[in-house]
Amino acid sequence: MTGSETYSATFNENNQEFVIAGKLRPRSASEIKPLESALLQALSNVRGTLYLNVKRLGRINNVAFRMIAGLVTQMVNKRADLRIEVVTSSVLGWSTRKFLPLAERLPNVTVVEYDKEFYPGQSFLEEGGFIPILRNQTRMTWRHERLLLPRHGLTPGSSIADICCGIGDFAVLAHKEFKPSRLLALDHSRSSLDYARKVAADFGITDIEYVYGDAAEIMIDDNSFDFVTCRHSLQVFDRPELILRELYRICKPGGRVYITNEKNSHCLGEPRGETIQWTYTEVAKLWAHFNMDIEFGPKSGRHLIDAGFDDIRMDTFMVTNRDGNPQDFADMIQAWENVYAGEMARDRGDSPEFIARFRQGFQDHIYAALHPKGYAGWPIWAASGRKPT
Repeated sequence: MTGSETYSATFNENNQEFVIAGKLRPRSASEIKPLESALLQALSNVRGTLYLNVKRLGRINNVAFRMIAGLVTQMVNKRADLRIEVVTSSVLGWSTRKFLPLAERLPNVTVVEYDKEFYPGQSFLEEGGFIPILRNQTRMTWRHERLLLPRHGLTPGSSIADICCGIGDFAVLAHKEFKPSRLLALDHSRSSLDYARKVAADFGITDIEYVYGDAAEIMIDDNSFDFVTCRHSLQVFDRPELILRELYRICKPGGRVYITNEKNSHCLGEPRGETIQWTYTEVAKLWAHFNMDIEFGPKSGRHLIDAGFDDIRMDTFMVTNRDGNPQDFADMIQAWENVYAGEMARDRGDSPEFIARFRQGFQDHIYAALHPKGYAGWPIWAASGRKPT
């Protein structure tokens, strides 16, 4: 096969997983005889379930698919005890569509899009309820972050990858402030990317590369960017170590990965501090119910070290009602209430009495933010690590 049409195939006996990645476009079946032999051997030796992982298989033609489908069909028809689970990704939607007919025809074959489970908060994001939250948050955190980013290694002219870019306003602000040589913004939500493109267009910016992709399986070459950001996102995923692995991989040696996260139970306000504290403690429990960790902030440094980074830098800053217009802070809290005490609490099955008490804490936080003598705060942890050279 040519260099542009390469693939890799590996079999892990411990978890019975056969992984095919890259591009699989042979002109004839003879070109992929090694793959055929390896897959046949794996199918023959497995007991129980073989996991056929194609979530990083960027391309496949009919020659290759017929070979794979033929072997799978042959083996499950021959062995009633054998089950095959094809693992795809919604980012590469064609792979799900390609393999589904095989599963419909063969009862022992199933197709699973792994990232449906991996993104537990995706449905809330896709509904658009987070858009006002994200816009208000970025507006208030930027005044802090624009001063912190140089300390964390971002310099003018750097190449930047903004992973889990959301609605794209941070990428636009970073573009304006630091004039990067390249800026790529990736997200797993098509609706967020559509909004991000609109934000860039509103600012007259045309050179941000928007990419639909999976942060745990990024289709970007190793060692591609000087500075990789992932803001307010590791707290949303149930396996943040997979995201960090990819952030590490695409970062250049000597480059840095920058992350921000929260500890929502440390939100505070006065007056009415007790009800505010109760509500944000409950927010943390609510997120945990959906396998998300909105308490991730102080854990950031440990996770960066575990991912292989060195020269860890950590800062914390408090976004408050006194940073600018108190109404901006109040609007952010109202957006939180709408989503957390709305769809999320209902989906968890919370009682009307609980939701009423839950909402009161948000309303008291708004009261504190708008009170002429009040104080309202929201703490953020910013951390970065250097990829060793």
